[in-house]
Amino acid sequence: MLRRDRASEGLLPAPFQLSGTQVLAAVLTVAAVGYISWKISQSADQALQFAFNGLAVGAVYALLAMGFTLVYSTVWFFDLYYGAAAALGAYGVFYLRSQEATFGRYEVSSVYVNVVFAAVAAGVVAWALHVGLYPRLRTRFNRTALLALGGLLAAGAGAYTGFVLAYPGVLNVMLSPAIGLLVAIAAGWVLYRGSRHILAGTSSVPSRVLATAAAAVLGAYCGLLVANAPGASLYLSWGVSCLLAGAVGLALYRGLYLRMRERARSPLVMLVASLGVLLALTAFTTIVFQSAPRPLPEAFGSDPWTVGGASIKGFSVFTIGVACAGFIALLLLLKKTSFGKAVRAIGDDEEVSKVVGINTTVVIAIVFFIGAVYAALAGLLSGHDTAIQPRMGLLLLLKGWIASVVGGIGNLYGAIVGGFLLGMVEQFGIWDLAGEWRDAISFILLILFLSFWPKGLLPRK
Repeated sequence: MLRRDRASEGLLPAPFQLSGTQVLAAVLTVAAVGYISWKISQSADQALQFAFNGLAVGAVYALLAMGFTLVYSTVWFFDLYYGAAAALGAYGVFYLRSQEATFGRYEVSSVYVNVVFAAVAAGVVAWALHVGLYPRLRTRFNRTALLALGGLLAAGAGAYTGFVLAYPGVLNVMLSPAIGLLVAIAAGWVLYRGSRHILAGTSSVPSRVLATAAAAVLGAYCGLLVANAPGASLYLSWGVSCLLAGAVGLALYRGLYLRMRERARSPLVMLVASLGVLLALTAFTTIVFQSAPRPLPEAFGSDPWTVGGASIKGFSVFTIGVACAGFIALLLLLKKTSFGKAVRAIGDDEEVSKVVGINTTVVIAIVFFIGAVYAALAGLLSGHDTAIQPRMGLLLLLKGWIASVVGGIGNLYGAIVGGFLLGMVEQFGIWDLAGEWRDAISFILLILFLSFWPKGLLPRK
């Protein structure tokens, strides 16, 4: 009786006061460690192979989970479009490099696809000019002239996008002016800011002239380098695909989700709407590309290396590096910039953020753009490892969501931890099973976490 009373009063030592879920977690952890240790003792080189495969697959899941987490922690609903964005990233590369992928046997070229994406690009550029430059210039210039100039710039951006998509065979030549211009703008800004510090107290005119001239030369040089590098077309198609997926994500938020959020104010309505977008885009992808699996061109690092008895591809190492770099970039963006502070403020309380002067519509639209870019990047990296097919986005979407749940929904650290953990569990789980069991193992892991640890490994604070 005395021992029972002490236990009920919490007077037993801490190790004996574990909850049921803690006991289950300890048992599962011990079982997993024991199983992996046993397998390593049986075949160390095969264990290394499974571990590396798990990291490579987990990197794709982590990228998806990071995009999910960014959007969910800002607007608090799951945007299922990111499954379509993952497929769009992979099929965008195939669309631009189909001849290279099929050795000249098949080429995708659709005027309708080009027109649709040109219209999306024009709309996004028009919106960006309207919210970015128009408020600053409307007091200095005529309103009609500003709107006309903005319309011309947006139409030019749309036409340029259409031409890029229409002539994928010379993608490096088509993109060289845009790359040169972007390099010149970035270099001019850096040089001008640096020269202002060096020439402090003197006239700013010479510094502006020098910065502009140096930036123009550097931009022209980079543009020529790209134009004379046809081998870079595959990697340029990565950038085009990610930007197009991001532009579609931004356009969906600004043209559809924003209106629904203002009228319905229900996460369930938003979820159903994004599900409709996912299914519609999946159907369109099937119409344009047919349902047969398609390969992507071989990227660098496709030849395997032998390390410790395991076969490792350089591209898989690159995928892991991209996930880590994406995590660091997103972390710095959210922690070290005013934009990141605005995102965190909106996630805490959107109405208060509006009161203090944050343009929530613009910030959330950029968040949707970034999240879609991460999803598209995950899709194309996955597509280079396996064949692509129209429904690949749905499966990647589910894996990204499972990784988010496992790591901790709304926590960026949890997103990358959950992604890599899910990849490792999948790979080691099919050691003695057929590969078809991999998805079942993922869903068993999801059920365990939803049942016993719904907040994940690293809950959002």
